[in-house]
Amino acid sequence: MSTVFLNGNYMPIEEAKISPLDRGFLFGDGIYELIPSYFGKMVGFQGHINRINDGLNAIGIELNWSDAQWQELCDTLSKKNGAGPLGIYLHVSRGTDTKRFHAFPKNITPTVFAMAFEIPVPKTPDLATVGKGYALISSEDLRWKRCQIKSTSLLGNVLHFQEAYAAGSQETLLYNSNNELTEASSSNIFIVKEGVIATPIEDNQILPGITRRLVIDILAKDGSLSLEERVITLDEVNAADEIWITSSSKEIVPVTQLDSKVVGDGNVGLVWLKAATLYSKNKFSY
Repeated sequence: MSTVFLNGNYMPIEEAKISPLDRGFLFGDGIYELIPSYFGKMVGFQGHINRINDGLNAIGIELNWSDAQWQELCDTLSKKNGAGPLGIYLHVSRGTDTKRFHAFPKNITPTVFAMAFEIPVPKTPDLATVGKGYALISSEDLRWKRCQIKSTSLLGNVLHFQEAYAAGSQETLLYNSNNELTEASSSNIFIVKEGVIATPIEDNQILPGITRRLVIDILAKDGSLSLEERVITLDEVNAADEIWITSSSKEIVPVTQLDSKVVGDGNVGLVWLKAATLYSKNKFSY
């Protein structure tokens, strides 16, 4: 039985209840985060908290929690749930109104919910054990135009993810109406061509992924690999030597198939191996 947090109290998950008039339930009116924590050590904590605060500000939810409050919540949830490999999920909705009405209500208190659940311990990057990599499909990005906000309104992402799931793939790579790469339904994208790594720039078309940013910072600090943030065309994606997806729960995953065609030579690449090794060694420094 897992322990969760709801509006100031810790309780068994079976006892956690919200009103059906909560705007998170009615409208998806909220912001969320997922922080990986391994045996009490979180990855990218400050980046995640900065992003949840940015999201709350972007949609006008006033919570005003300090970083220390978030830290205490995450640490307590980890301890109460065994302090093993956990995903710590943070969720803030605008709160509960007295009626269903689209405009923001005044003088309601945000709903704060958090839980922890088991996640796999990442394996040490190794070509012999990584397997064959992910298979992706591609699709035009049909989500809303504020993807930089980590909103709980995830139906657009869910529909794109379901495309991949129904096709027997692990993810859907997305591109805009100009045939330019955006991201994937639940992760960010990197490509590699002739040893140079590239990833789309941060704008309203992509979520500013914390793992994405950690990869960029770690590789820049090491300096042994070249990386560019720029516009990437779909033609470049199809001609890439390597493709990776990144997220807090997946870290860096190699992709070896896109739309039933092999990526590069069909094998997990050496650039991925070096980048994943550097990430594995340095992720707790951020």
